Order: sequence, then C-alpha cells, then structure tokens
Amino acid sequence: MKKLIAALLLLFVSGLALAQYPTKPIRLVVGFPPGGSSDAVSRILAQALSQSLGQAVVVENKPGADGAIGAEAVMKSAPDGYTLMYGTASAMTGAPALRKVPPYDPVADFTPISLVGSASNFLFVHPSIAAKTLSEMIGYARANPDKLNFGGPNPQAFLLTSQIMKQAGIRMVHVPYKGEGPNLLDLVAGRVQVGFISVTSALTFVKDGRLRVVAVALDQRAPLAPDVPTLAEAGMPNVKVQHFGGVYGPAKMPREIVERLSRETNSLLNLPDVRDQLQRQGYLIKGSSPEGLAAITKENLAQWKAAIRESGMELQ
Repeated sequence: MKKLIAALLLLFVSGLALAQYPTKPIRLVVGFPPGGSSDAVSRILAQALSQSLGQAVVVENKPGADGAIGAEAVMKSAPDGYTLMYGTASAMTGAPALRKVPPYDPVADFTPISLVGSASNFLFVHPSIAAKTLSEMIGYARANPDKLNFGGPNPQAFLLTSQIMKQAGIRMVHVPYKGEGPNLLDLVAGRVQVGFISVTSALTFVKDGRLRVVAVALDQRAPLAPDVPTLAEAGMPNVKVQHFGGVYGPAKMPREIVERLSRETNSLLNLPDVRDQLQRQGYLIKGSSPEGLAAITKENLAQWKAAIRESGMELQ
C-alpha cells in the first residue's frame, strides 16, 4: 500500500510539474562559437521563446567538432525540458555520417521538437572567372581542369562542391579552411575562385562587384536573394545536402513538454519580427511537428551518407 501511495504521489507531482512547465530558466545549447549564423539564429529563438514561455531561455555556446560537442552535452542532459539544442545539419547528420564510430545516433539519442528552417548556402565565384552562371562556371572548369581552387570551410561545402564536380565531370582543387570567415576573405581576394558560403554578409561583396553568386543550395529561392537560382534551377537537381536547423532535446522527453515547445516554436516562427530577423540571416523559414523534424533528420542523414560515398571522402 505504501509503495502504491508513493507511486501515485510521484505521478501527481510529476503531472503538476508538467502543468507548470517551465518553472526555471532553460538552456539552449548551440554547438558553434558566438558570432556565426547558428549563434545568431539561436539568440533570435531564445529571445522569442523567453517571451512566450515566461522564463529566460539562455543560449550556451559549446563549439567544436562541427557541433558534435554541444550535441553530446545535450544528449547526456536530463530529459526534463530545461536543456534544449539548436541543432544544425552539421551536428545532427554531418558529424554522425562522417565518422566510422558516430558520437551519437541523431534519431535515437534526441527528441525532435520543431524544424526552424534551412540556411542559404550560396555558391560564389570570383569575377576573375569568365562566368556569370553555374553552367558557365562548369564550362570554364571543364576547359581548365585543376586550375580553379574551391574553398572547404566545412564538410557540407566540400560535399556540395564534390557532388557538382562529379555530376558535371570537372576537376577543381580543394583548399580546406577552419571556418567561413577565412574562406570568404580568400574568395574575395581571388586566392580561391569558387566556394559555398552561408554567412549573408558575403552578399555585400556581390553588390560592389567583388564576387558573383550563381546558385543557392535550397529547394526554393532564398527570400534574401530572390534573383539567385537554386541549384536545381541552375542545372544541378541531384545535388542535395541542405543545411537545416531545428530545436531538439535529449531522448525521452515528456510528450506534454515536447508538444508545448513545438507549438511555441511554430507560433513564434509566424511572428513578423522573428521572421524578418531570421530571413536577414539567410533563412528559409519552415516550422514542423516533432514527427516532421524526425523525418527530415532521417532524410538528411541518408543524403549525407550518399554524398560521402559518391565523393570518396574517407570517414574520420
């Protein structure tokens, strides 16, 4: 009898806690340093969620290993709704796909809450190349094998470019970078001539003629640059490694909390000021149900694995 009473009391207290959630500040982990696009998006979400939930949502940067360090920290956290993560494709699908021994299972080890959208990965070329379109760039590269350098600030940029080279039958030289900032500087200077960059500040160099943009890796045109064709429109429909971002938590979170957070996230994505801020970060905004984000995670993981096989990249 005492055990039954204790169990009923625990259920009552747990139910009361769920009904009152949240009762204290929430951590929103981002696996990248301050100043980047993922950090900026996380802070936009945190501010909006703080207002809608009535509790502070504090961004915590845990950079390293393409977001995997932050993801591992969240995976090991208590599934009580007080530790969340803004997870990008780099952490949720890239890191597991690129490793012989994945640090985690992006499906089984996390609770999906809501998609936020897709970041705009723009393909830039230096004006020293006689090319104003993707097809012209491919033609130039075909006529000048191994004469063009392409920047690789992250695995996604490398895979996207590798897919284009394989499907177009061209050869370019890969120049690795530790981040998009150094890659962008060398791209503007002409030390590399081709590169995928997601930071929206790169578009300012298009306006003053120091760069050209020939395509964007999205399934529809970016609101920030509606004149730029998608890769499919530019003749590369089978190049598919999109950079998505969504809100996740540790595995086995209470369903009531997951549904509450999903509703709040989708509601704030429809607020004009939030949409404006995210679009200025180059985001194509798309919310989702928890099940929708789970499906996107699985699909994106499969795309990464296929792209890695096609590129011949060695697993880490």
